[in-house]
Amino acid sequence: MVLPQSLLRSAQNHPMLIELKNGETYNGHLATCDSWMNIHLKDAICTSKDGDKFVKYPEVLIRGSTVKYIRIPEEVVDLVKKEAEEARKHQKDNKKIKKQWNNRGGFNQRGGGIQKGNSNTRGNRGGGGRGNYQNRA
Repeated sequence: MVLPQSLLRSAQNHPMLIELKNGETYNGHLATCDSWMNIHLKDAICTSKDGDKFVKYPEVLIRGSTVKYIRIPEEVVDLVKKEAEEARKHQKDNKKIKKQWNNRGGFNQRGGGIQKGNSNTRGNRGGGGRGNYQNRA
């Protein structure tokens, strides 16, 4: 699954078409976009709702709430899918490593790998404290 924000971040410097709710369309190269999906286009061409007027702008800032849809080149979508798949694989590998070292230390055991004192005392939790209780008077 690819989220729109990550798709737009990956589409920077690529051409795209944006249609607004009022019917206007903008063709240009994506410069940036923010978390509210406000879009900054460079070298944009605005086409009127009727398709009879064309205006060229060096830069345009489009408010995210006015966007009806965005058309992004297929190559960008494929690139984002590939990046998401690699990130998922990397995350899965990290979970395996974390599971091996899941508790407070040591390898797959609670406590730690090094045993202190007599291994029969204190439930194999490392001994310590006042020493061996069996030899106390």
